[in-house]
Amino acid sequence: MPKTLVIEGSRVHDIPSFYDEINRVFMADADWKLGPSLDALDDLLYGGFGVLHGEPTITLVWNAFETCREALGRGTTRAYYLKKLAEPSRYNVERIKSDLAALEAGTGPTYFEIVLQIIAEHPNIALQAR
Repeated sequence: MPKTLVIEGSRVHDIPSFYDEINRVFMADADWKLGPSLDALDDLLYGGFGVLHGEPTITLVWNAFETCREALGRGTTRAYYLKKLAEPSRYNVERIKSDLAALEAGTGPTYFEIVLQIIAEHPNIALQAR
């Protein structure tokens, strides 16, 4: 039977609090924490460390799912891209500008939608939105 993990979406208000919740759920017994990075989240979900280490499949229950959709929505995503643009030596500015333009045109994904895409790329994780 797959292990069940629960994200308490009521604790998520922005990107940092999302990663606080991810760390609470997935990294509780680890002596280090996951940083606020979509790439790091993707790496975590492969199962090489944290609570997923050695777990072939899990059920991920995400409570207050719609609350998180709002908290990690358009405004948060726009601020995320603008922050990256403020550090042009660290990021691919042209790609970020393109992502921001798509977001503002209504065709690009929000941070929340990107997180869902990442989860969907891991067939060992069954997501239950509540």
